Amino acid sequence: MPLGTWLKAGSSATALVLAMAGAATAATTPAGDSSAARAAAVTLRYDDSRAAGWEAAIAAGVASWNANVSNVRLVEAAPGAAAEIVIVATTGWPQATLGPVRPGRQVRVELGSQAVDQGYNKTRIAAHELGHSLGLPDTKPGPCSQLMSGSSAGTACTNATPNATERSRVQSAYASAIAALAPTDGRTLVDAP
Repeated sequence: MPLGTWLKAGSSATALVLAMAGAATAATTPAGDSSAARAAAVTLRYDDSRAAGWEAAIAAGVASWNANVSNVRLVEAAPGAAAEIVIVATTGWPQATLGPVRPGRQVRVELGSQAVDQGYNKTRIAAHELGHSLGLPDTKPGPCSQLMSGSSAGTACTNATPNATERSRVQSAYASAIAALAPTDGRTLVDAP
């Protein structure tokens, strides 16, 4: 076969392979599909084995964050496995290490019964403290619509959903592999009124 024919055949084959690869990519990641974003998300494991009585609130708080951000995903650690977020029940005020926590590092969340005894919502507390682990500071005083306003929103507030600004800040904190290497703040924030 002459060289020109080989080049034509090779070019056609290359074009066909590239076209098929593009079609396969388009077929697996349709516009607006969050599965591709979820696949690229930073996965953080949490251990709530020492948070007896808070399981439902933690699950709801985790579900709220997972439904509202795509760059980071919270999953329960297998029993005995390492976790980036260690959650414990205490008798004091809720508090947490300010993140954003990175894979392989660790922060602590303390879910304090003192706030519940004063009438604060458990799910809001859990979601708020997880927000600290993801890098969000308090925004006190603030309205109920701000998850990170914490106790300043009052005991009637049950909102456990981050607002657009809070979601955006977490998305930015986990936006790239480079960001995943940045250090955690490390301060402990106590959420007493």
